[in-house]
Amino acid sequence: MGSTITQTPDFIAPESEPAVPSSAVATDGASGGAHAEHPVTGPSSVGPSEQRILGVPAWLYRSHGASVLWLVVRVWLGYEWFNAGYQKIWGSERSAFWFGNGLGVKGFATAGVVGSTAGKGGASYGWWAAFLHNFVIPNASWIGKFISLAEILIGVALILGLLTGAAAFAGLSLNVIYMFTGSAGVNPAFAILAVFLVLAWRNAGWIGLDRFVLRGTRTPRLSGATGHLSRRQVAVANQ
Repeated sequence: MGSTITQTPDFIAPESEPAVPSSAVATDGASGGAHAEHPVTGPSSVGPSEQRILGVPAWLYRSHGASVLWLVVRVWLGYEWFNAGYQKIWGSERSAFWFGNGLGVKGFATAGVVGSTAGKGGASYGWWAAFLHNFVIPNASWIGKFISLAEILIGVALILGLLTGAAAFAGLSLNVIYMFTGSAGVNPAFAILAVFLVLAWRNAGWIGLDRFVLRGTRTPRLSGATGHLSRRQVAVANQ
């Protein structure tokens, strides 16, 4: 009497997994048989690193909850930039920037050059001091108006969440220019916040106009607050 050998199937889908669709069954040309592959949304279609993303970065840059945090950062930083530009055009600094032939810019640049020459603050690099002396000071009039408008536009864009990444980068550029010239003040704090907004540009303007303007550039949103993407989202993102 012969013995019966029972083979264990190579793959048994867990009850929680969906049934394998017919499109997932491929024919093995060598043996002429068929073998079942895992569905594209199953755990075998993506690597462990794709299934489980670091919680904090994923939450900051992809979750709706973090969008509220970025809204607070955006509005506060935007107000500061808007107020700075407002003071230069209509406020207490208008006579030194908008209506004063750029006296504020000229004085700021001159202080940077003098401080660099004396070795007491000011521009820390000779090439930057030369740029201030040869370009900024002679063109202080239109540069003063340009900076005033730029600060207004940066503030409005950040508050509205319109092209948030570009607006934050523009603000960061002004912060770097001011710091290169020898002014610290609020610039380091503004620069740090701007860097985070640039990194989170796809999520920072979600509660704002970027939600509509940048609709085609969105990455998959987090399925929850745990910092993980759903299998379907990962599969769609990898297609």
